Amino acid sequence: MAFETLTAEIEEGIGKLTLNQPDKLNPLGTNALQEIIEATAWFDANDVPVVIVSGNGRVFSAGFDLREFNNPNQDGRNGAALGKQMADAIENMKAVAVAAVHGHCVGGGVVLVAACDLRVAATNTIFSIPEVDLGIPLAWGGIPRLVREIGPAMTRELVMTCRPFTAEEAQSIGFINRVVDLPELEQEALDLATAVKQRPQSVIQTTKQQVRSAAEDLASTHNEWVGEVLITAAGQDTEARQAAQLYLQEKNKN
Repeated sequence: MAFETLTAEIEEGIGKLTLNQPDKLNPLGTNALQEIIEATAWFDANDVPVVIVSGNGRVFSAGFDLREFNNPNQDGRNGAALGKQMADAIENMKAVAVAAVHGHCVGGGVVLVAACDLRVAATNTIFSIPEVDLGIPLAWGGIPRLVREIGPAMTRELVMTCRPFTAEEAQSIGFINRVVDLPELEQEALDLATAVKQRPQSVIQTTKQQVRSAAEDLASTHNEWVGEVLITAAGQDTEARQAAQLYLQEKNKN
């Protein structure tokens, strides 16, 4: 299926969703968010049992496209709402989603990974959640999803301090299933996806639904409209836009 910001394909019964704006560090702008939603529907329509989610180029994703955030004419609520819909679409997709992460994984990229069912990261992966530094809340259902995976205390620390953390630390706190050297990442994700594909799919689906239901009971994402309202207000704030601009400049240097 043809997209502008990503590729979606099926090879030997395994889906592959690849963020494909490497020159821009795979930002999650409104176009990318909408296309991820459409891709999940396409995989569902084709009864794909498992989908590998990855990023092309030297990073997985630089997160929400701050060029949109810095544009006063951009509908900030649209981006916030689409981010939540994107994460829900990945989580609710019939296929088991396997994240294959490398390089930098920032902000909304962390939420995308958290929405996946299984996660493999390369040793060069650096996760970061800079939203507080930008004067905006972590939205898109990010807080409850992190609480489910790593608990309230680590969620507070990583979101409030904005400090980067490695793949090894991510595994130690329960966010990542496996950590491998970068050359092995693609094969490791494929092996994990194949293992899921080879199991009885009715039981796989039941298990996925059971875990999803238990996770929702643990920390629900249903009240994320609060985050949407706050991030929209932040998008209209001059100081927050200036912070976002400075962050974007620093990120482009790297």
